[in-house]
Amino acid sequence: MSVVIWCIATLIVLGAILYRGASLRAFTLGTIVMLAIGSLFGLFAYVPWIIAAVILVPFNLGFIRKNILAKRILSVYRKIMPEMSQTEREALEAGTVWWDGEVFRGKPNWKKLHAIPASKLTAEEQAFIDGPCDEVCTMLDDWYATHELADMPEHVWQYLKDNKFFAMIIKKEYGGLEFSAYAQSRVLQKLSGHSTILASTVGVPNSLGPGELLQLYGTKEQQDHYLPRLATGEDIPCFALTSPEAGSDAGAIPDTGIVCKGQWEGEEVLGIRLNFNKRYITLAPIATVVGLAFKMYDPEGLIGDQEDIGITCALLPRDIAGMEIGRRHLPLNVPFHNGPIRGTDVFIPMSFIIGGQAMAGKGWRMLMECLSVGRVITLPSNSAGGAKSIALVTGAYSRIRRQFKLPIGKMEGVEEAMARIGGNAYLMDAVTKFSTTGLDIGEKPSVISAISKYHMTEKLRQVMNDAMDIHGGKGICLGPNNYLGRGYQGTPVAITVEGANILTRSLMIYGQGAIRCHPFVLEEMNAAAIKGKEGLARFDKALFGHIGFVFSNFVRSLWFGVGGARFTSAPANDSTAQYYRMMTRFSSNLALMSDVAMGVLGGELKRRERLSARLGDMLSYLFIGSAILKRFEDDGRPAEDLPLMHWAMQDSLRKLQESQLEFLENFGAIGSALKVMMYPFGRIVKAPSDKLGHQISRILMEPNAARTRLGEGQFLSEKGPFGYVEAVLRDIIAVEPLHDKVQKAAGERLSFTRLHEIGLRGKELGVLNDEEVALFKRAEEGRLRVINVDDFAPEDLLAGPTAHQWGRDNS
Repeated sequence: MSVVIWCIATLIVLGAILYRGASLRAFTLGTIVMLAIGSLFGLFAYVPWIIAAVILVPFNLGFIRKNILAKRILSVYRKIMPEMSQTEREALEAGTVWWDGEVFRGKPNWKKLHAIPASKLTAEEQAFIDGPCDEVCTMLDDWYATHELADMPEHVWQYLKDNKFFAMIIKKEYGGLEFSAYAQSRVLQKLSGHSTILASTVGVPNSLGPGELLQLYGTKEQQDHYLPRLATGEDIPCFALTSPEAGSDAGAIPDTGIVCKGQWEGEEVLGIRLNFNKRYITLAPIATVVGLAFKMYDPEGLIGDQEDIGITCALLPRDIAGMEIGRRHLPLNVPFHNGPIRGTDVFIPMSFIIGGQAMAGKGWRMLMECLSVGRVITLPSNSAGGAKSIALVTGAYSRIRRQFKLPIGKMEGVEEAMARIGGNAYLMDAVTKFSTTGLDIGEKPSVISAISKYHMTEKLRQVMNDAMDIHGGKGICLGPNNYLGRGYQGTPVAITVEGANILTRSLMIYGQGAIRCHPFVLEEMNAAAIKGKEGLARFDKALFGHIGFVFSNFVRSLWFGVGGARFTSAPANDSTAQYYRMMTRFSSNLALMSDVAMGVLGGELKRRERLSARLGDMLSYLFIGSAILKRFEDDGRPAEDLPLMHWAMQDSLRKLQESQLEFLENFGAIGSALKVMMYPFGRIVKAPSDKLGHQISRILMEPNAARTRLGEGQFLSEKGPFGYVEAVLRDIIAVEPLHDKVQKAAGERLSFTRLHEIGLRGKELGVLNDEEVALFKRAEEGRLRVINVDDFAPEDLLAGPTAHQWGRDNS
């Protein structure tokens, strides 16, 4: 054996050990074995042994490693570790790590993914979706509610209360429905596919708000009083967190509560004097009970030695003295109830704190825990439901609407937009299914909630823009027959609320993900905060586990870069196998890039928001890709869905790849070196092909199994606009071959217009019966209704007088 062969063999053996993430002892044993082989063949004497001993012995002897290496590194670490506020720490510690941790760490366990049980609706939940959900959609005329009434009609409000739409999260012992997170998501998808105002109104009480907070943290007295009233709709809740001065940075709220004594119901009691100014609070104008977040202070030491107690949550009745409530905002002409709440010197007793005095100062942790749940459900589900309905109606419209003597859906420019609509709708439904499954098995995934909220609302924006482009004049002219306009107007609302998307992407996703999902970073931070031997011991264990983690992902990324990903295992041996392998490769790249970025930039990474955003995109698309593959598996791997699945995966992987390349290209010399290692042959993922887009366009343009699954659960009754277009689509498809039959009999090419006349001519020619003539007439009536737009008398468009004019009274 030559030295060269031994060196190559040693690199392979030790690389394999690192690739598998084996322990330090295993790596040391492998080194000893290879040195022994080299000595046995007489390749060297003692020098390599000495070098190996100098490097490996200090790491393997715990006393030396801990008290010399780890101790010195810990000292430096404590000096450079960025300061963390209490609210930041509570946000980091809130919730749980689930599949986001799996894809962050470089070696996703795909068998574990597929072992997660698919969510299913109970008979009760399915009956609610098929019954009350359909009924309330039938009851609500969205144009009347948004344009004329600026509210839902009273009978719709009453129906929602009577059927406990506001009580989906409330336990049955308090009179609620106690639906699963998955069922709540399905309800909101159906409602949002019909009306944004309806979905927003139902979503908020079942998301972040008094109901959830009371069930988790309320006292028994608070639960027994409020929860039954919330379940029946006797009380309507809202939660006031956001202020004009504190939007996405909700922890910076300026609203205060001072501990003091005051009068309550004729007696002097210990309580809190509140001053607050809240904005953008959904349901505030009609709420009867207000959840309020404020910063609590005890300057006189009435309840303890601590003056700055922290963020606290309390419940206030609507009629409490000193609170102003009832005025409305108008969020982009989608008039769900939203408005300001102000309070000056509002006194409340201590018993109004959610959970009582014992929970004073614990409000931020409470909010973060609840937000990690609610943010997974409401806005992502509303977005997915909107996208699903839009995909169906746009596919139908593109078959009904004709230009240049053919359905517009057969034009390649339209096909390109249709592919994005269909692929994204498939993706969005996959993400909501998977993320709500996590909630139902007990997770509170704070990172996944940020991923879901950001990407689903952004995807809806793209879907809506594409649909508007295809619909053209039909989409831009508001009126009773416009089924896109209000949704298009309201799309930025979802992008703005619950953490503005631009900050969710650049700060929140990776800011939490890097620490929560990493197997060692949070433990290193916690250990560094502990003094003495315990802190040093924990830091030593985490630090050297971290070092092994870095080397493992370095070897894996290097191996995958030269083509090794094709040798990794995948849970399926079909066209999806390539996606699992690419995801494993990209996961290892992310893990290595994260450690390099944190090691080089330290606390500065928090301020390098564009780099942090790209790392967040990588984590996001690894989760999204997992959700797509999970959906395809849970659906039984239907062949008809392959175009949708392939488009969603290829688009996601391409975006994941580009985020990695953009990160490396903006990370200086180190990034350039990593790029050579990770992408030695350039890009490996291409955008979805034109052929794939063509297949998706065809799926959307006519009834089929894939299209039915794509729109599963949406409100498609002919009493609603989307269901009506579906009915016209079926008539048009039925007429098309009959139209050809009449053309052949007439011996001339006939336009696909004035179908009622063509039907009569077909009867004259003896090729159509009375039933078919009636079909032509119905198809023409439907076609005209679908493609025409509304018009109004000028006086019908005049708005009422406003109470204020800019420059007069703008207080």
